[in-house]
Amino acid sequence: MFTLLRPEDNIRLAVRLESVFPQCTRYMVVVSTNGRQDTEESVVLGMDFSPSDSSCSIGMVLPLWSDTRIHLDGDGGFSVSTDNKIHIFKPVSVQAMSALQSLHKACEVAHCHSYFPGSLFLTWVSYYQSRVSSDQAFINEWNAMQDVLSHRADSPVLFSEVPTERERTERLIKTRLREIMTQKDLENVTSKDIRTELEMQMVCNLREFKEYIDNEMIIILGQMDRPSEIFEHVYLGSEWNASNLEELQNTGVQYILNVTREIDNFFPGLFEYHNIRVYDEEATDLLAYWNDTYKFISRAKKAGAKCLVHCKMGVSRSASTVIAYAMKEYGWDLKQAFEYVKERRAVTKPNPSFMRQLEEYQGILMASEVSVVIYTTVDISLSFNRLTPQAGMYILQKMCCYSQYSLS
Repeated sequence: MFTLLRPEDNIRLAVRLESVFPQCTRYMVVVSTNGRQDTEESVVLGMDFSPSDSSCSIGMVLPLWSDTRIHLDGDGGFSVSTDNKIHIFKPVSVQAMSALQSLHKACEVAHCHSYFPGSLFLTWVSYYQSRVSSDQAFINEWNAMQDVLSHRADSPVLFSEVPTERERTERLIKTRLREIMTQKDLENVTSKDIRTELEMQMVCNLREFKEYIDNEMIIILGQMDRPSEIFEHVYLGSEWNASNLEELQNTGVQYILNVTREIDNFFPGLFEYHNIRVYDEEATDLLAYWNDTYKFISRAKKAGAKCLVHCKMGVSRSASTVIAYAMKEYGWDLKQAFEYVKERRAVTKPNPSFMRQLEEYQGILMASEVSVVIYTTVDISLSFNRLTPQAGMYILQKMCCYSQYSLS
């Protein structure tokens, strides 16, 4: 642990936490130092220890800003909220809760001196942010949320207890129900017809499982709507596709980009996840994440793997993200990228705010291309008709810095 810290930083608190991975030991560590204003600044680090090789890595970096709040959850744990993010911590010992005084004290200092994002405070945190290197599964656990609307079930590798009689019946229902639904013309059959055939096959009355069967039908219907292959390495889909383990494995998906605030990662131990925790709302700034999503998808491509990009329905958030990826990866304008994606997934429909952000992103990409030309070309002739006002101003400012270039 100590080798990961800067010499000038001090550990104020180290608390061992529970983990869903028995092979990993986790610590929440509060690190403090004197900042530029000669006041104490603190950050919470999530440390992961691997007993197999005794290695230590950073899985989370959480600066303590003036809005940081600590909440006890009544179950032996607590959460820390700051900068619109909430992280959950479950100490392995009740005694560790008394050590929270150190964390409270660090929060009081941040509040007293009005530390806020974008200020000259906590600039040294970037050192640790650049050294986040834990396995993606461990990073997912550091970023787990309690308030997601759709929670994942246990990954198949975690099943250890002997199932009850009811659980065995439900598993058999699920298997038989899928077989029946894949063989039927679902346009001309009722739910009651399917349930009747299911009872005939299982030779028993399933009245007490009626609600379970109805819910399972909805899930299977969603999963039968396969994800759309946009590129050889990119699939675009819904929550159902992200929860269908068999389909994910059959399509060769190894990377999953979850562009939702309300849906948990279903199989964190089996796939590499990247989360963009946003809602499908007009106020959501999705553009701010497209550099990171581009890098994640590119990493999957470089690894020769396939990446599923999903939101709730694969219509707005995830579709916008894939369109943005196509624009940057292939140099397409918004019109070409949008039409390409929509042709392969007909339900594609970014909300109006995301469309405006895609237009702005188009301008940013074009301005970025032009800035390269400015540094390598003596005489430039451009048409500004295709640029957004922001991009046009950006280019003009660049050119004003280089008076030896001519603009016509």
